[in-house]
Amino acid sequence: MRGHRRPPGPPLRSRRLPGHRPYGDEAAWSYPPTSGELVDGWLHGRGASDSKAGVAIFAHVLARLQAVHAQLHGAVVLLLDVDEHTGAFGGAKAYFEGPGAPDRVDGVMIGYPGVEHVVTGGRGVLRARLHVHGVASHSGGRASTPSAIAKAATLIGALGEAELPSTAGEDFPLPAKLTVTAITGGEGYSTVPDLCTLNVDVRLTPALDGQAAENLLRSTIAAVDVAWPGTQPTHVEITTRWPAYRLGEGSAVKTALLRAAAAAGLSTAPKIAGPSNIGNYLAGLGIEATAGFGVDHIGLHGTDERIRTASIPAIQAAYHHALLTLLSPR
Repeated sequence: MRGHRRPPGPPLRSRRLPGHRPYGDEAAWSYPPTSGELVDGWLHGRGASDSKAGVAIFAHVLARLQAVHAQLHGAVVLLLDVDEHTGAFGGAKAYFEGPGAPDRVDGVMIGYPGVEHVVTGGRGVLRARLHVHGVASHSGGRASTPSAIAKAATLIGALGEAELPSTAGEDFPLPAKLTVTAITGGEGYSTVPDLCTLNVDVRLTPALDGQAAENLLRSTIAAVDVAWPGTQPTHVEITTRWPAYRLGEGSAVKTALLRAAAAAGLSTAPKIAGPSNIGNYLAGLGIEATAGFGVDHIGLHGTDERIRTASIPAIQAAYHHALLTLLSPR
């Protein structure tokens, strides 16, 4: 089937749900982002790659396992978390930590897209809001008071100069990273602000774990607070703490999926991901997880997101084969 390009006209309007990944400029899309157009072997639409294709593949795999369940040892659960893109992961947390949580989970496979790699680890993340205080006054007044924004700017500079540990000599390929990702403070023109909030994202490695990253933040903040007398100390609010992880060579989930991918004719290698993912959350619970292996794709989270439909059968075969291996009586 060949689709038709959307004719010129005003941007399309679609109903947005909480946590919905934005479409961006809908007029820039070749086909409407909810159209599901199939063109020259590519299925177009928001979420086609992350992760509607994964949902469909896993559903088909489970249907086939159900037909032979009497021959299998163990159980498989399909978990679809519609709260994933908010960053809250409410579905996963309810399943793994809520009432009725399973006593034992041997492993998890997450269907994020990409045929070249099986993601077998990732940098962790520590996220914090830093509430920086100044002293409010009229900006046109005779006396000057410390501005929270000016103090926050000093803190941003200090964080940018903070020395992060090297990963040299470690069995982990990515360095730690610290980024100020948002600044909120002030209003209008006539008031010296007494509060400015910074969002800080720290990517963790074995050399910089969550506690070490928090200590780094607090020591840097303390030095800035000392240099700004007459202001309240900066308040640190930790919002997320996920460890870095890497599946070992003895990981049954990792081995089964890599071997199954090869058996399906795919040249797939293990990879440590730079961005954090739900695999890091699971690592904090002591659960092994592969966090990426799926369909061939273009434009993930961007304009003209799409998947190559011809890549679906091999991915489905790999997951099916891997689960049969893991569930076979030993």
